[in-house]
This record gives sequence, structure tokens and C-alpha cells, in this order.
Amino acid sequence: MKKDIRQLSLKEIEAFVVENGEKAFRAKQIYEWIWNKNAHEFEEMSSLSKEFRTVLNQHFEIKNAVVQEFQTSQDGTLKNAVLLHDKNVVESVLIPAENRTTACVSSQVGCSLNCEFCATAKLERMRNLSAAEIVDQVVLIDKESQEHYGCPLSNIVFMGMGEPLLNYNEVTEAIKRITAPHPNGLGMSPRRITVSTSGIPKMIKKLADENLRVGLALSLHSAIEEKRNEIMPFSEKFPLTEILESLIYWYEQTKSIITLEYIIWKEINDKQEDIDALIAFCKKVPTKVNLIEYNSIGDDKFLQAPPSVTSQYIQQLEQNRIVVNVRRSRGKDIDAACGQLANKNQISQKLQ
Repeated sequence: MKKDIRQLSLKEIEAFVVENGEKAFRAKQIYEWIWNKNAHEFEEMSSLSKEFRTVLNQHFEIKNAVVQEFQTSQDGTLKNAVLLHDKNVVESVLIPAENRTTACVSSQVGCSLNCEFCATAKLERMRNLSAAEIVDQVVLIDKESQEHYGCPLSNIVFMGMGEPLLNYNEVTEAIKRITAPHPNGLGMSPRRITVSTSGIPKMIKKLADENLRVGLALSLHSAIEEKRNEIMPFSEKFPLTEILESLIYWYEQTKSIITLEYIIWKEINDKQEDIDALIAFCKKVPTKVNLIEYNSIGDDKFLQAPPSVTSQYIQQLEQNRIVVNVRRSRGKDIDAACGQLANKNQISQKLQ
């Protein structure tokens, strides 16, 4: 079976090039074709001789992901059903705003966590995505951003399908490829990339040590241990004390403020004790809070709290000098909003 050439490092490609009688600099040309120009076939590599392209084709392949299905929301949000080489499907989203476009990309096929309020968590985790497959999503969305909104992609959030920190090596490699300067990468600023995690303390610390200069977001939803464990059962393995310790370490290493993602549900975390616990948590490490509108997945247990509760949260957080933003959902009508990615697209149903 041929190996995807994108799994090779520059040094490994260089070794292959030299072994096959070509000059070492050809490796950098190949690297540029696969990571900057997003070549789908070796025949596209016009700077290489036809003979050497044939040699490459005999030994390797390029397993590019492709947009198999495309949906447009009434609010302008775009959702891709991305078909992978093994017929698995993941979803990615383009969210336009007045002065930017943001890509929400996936890191796993399905998810291995069990957050009860998330549609993706209902899917079986089939496998991790490769760094190349993650980069493919970004390349595809960047192209759509330019075609539909006349501007290049400006921001990336690892907030799609899967838990990024449970696919650590491939996610960090993808970030390096996305931020590498031309011609070896896409040349995007790491400051415009955010990794969103449900909270894996050991991996948060490891990411801090990488010095990738990306942002970190924590899916918190309750600062009361028992409540968080009820809505996010996997978190029993990761106590809030350990998560907080890892966030403090993150800030000490990166000086980057953490974003706390927080949904307010009726009869779950809509009490004064919940607000008090969140404020106490925020005071222990530099954070800002994003209050996220809930997107129903058909479970009556989870209902959006009334606006008056959201107002209480905002008022008391601001009184305690904690930055708080309200994030309205985008793409709800095409199941593209936060927590709704569940492969309900036609291509997934055909492949089942």
C-alpha cells in the first residue's frame, strides 16, 4: 500500500529524493506543493520532471480530503461535509462576521467523550484525523471564504468534531503547518488560532510547553464539581482542582488569557450558587467568559435558561471585573452551530 507523502518530514522526503538520483532541493519543492499549494496529484508538481513525478506516483499517494456536501445557512454560515480517503466523514464550518471569517475545524471522526448536551458525543469515535486532513479542512474553508466573502480566512477554532487534546500530536503538527511561513505552510498567525478543550489537565500543560502561541478555550459549563460531572461524565477523571492547576500553568507559561465557554441551562446551572462558583473560579486565573447560546439536540433535559438568568450572570461577572461576552449561535438551521455537528448530511447517510 502506498504511503501518503504528507506523513513524511522534509528530511525523509529529502532522503527519498537523493536516493532516487535527484538534487536535494527538490524535496523543498515537493514540500511546497503539498503544504502550501495543496497539490492533489503529483502531476500538478510542474517544477519536477515528468520522470520524477512518475517515480513519486509509484511510491506515494496524496490522500486529500474533499468537500462532498455543502450547505448554506440563512445567516451566511457555511457547513462542509468533508469526505476522507477511507470514506469517513467529518464536518467543518465557516462563520462569517463583519470584519473576519472563522473556521471551525474537526480533529476526530466522532468523539470519545460523553458530554450529554453535545450531538457529536453521540457519535462513535472512529479515529483521529491526521495533520494533513486537518490542514485540508482549513485550505478548503479558506478557498470558500475567498469565493463567498471576498477575503481570506482570518481565524481558526478547534471546536468541531472531537476533542483536540486527545489527538494531540496531529493537532499540534497541523498548527505548525498552518502557521509555518510560505512556502512551507499557510502562513497564518498563531494568535488567530484557538484550541478548545473539554479539560485534559496533563495535555493542557503539554500544550503550554509547546510555545505555539495559540489561544486556549475551556468548555466549562459549571464550576461546581458535581454538576459538571453530571453533564460531562468523563470529567470525573479530571477534577476541577487539577484543571484549574493546569490553567494556572498555561497562563504562567504563555501569558495568554483563557476563554471559558459556558452554556446556561434551565434547572441545571441557573442558580445563584452557580454564578458564585463561576466568579470564584475566574478569580483564580486570568480568564474571560463566553456565554454560549444552547443549541438543542432534542434532549428535554437541556433547555436554554431564560434571558433574565443570562442577564444576572453578565451583571455579576462584570461587577467582579470579569470580561464576559454573549455568543449567539450561527448556522442552527443547517445543524452547524456549536454542539450540533453530528453528520446528519446526506453523504454520511449514504455511506452508512
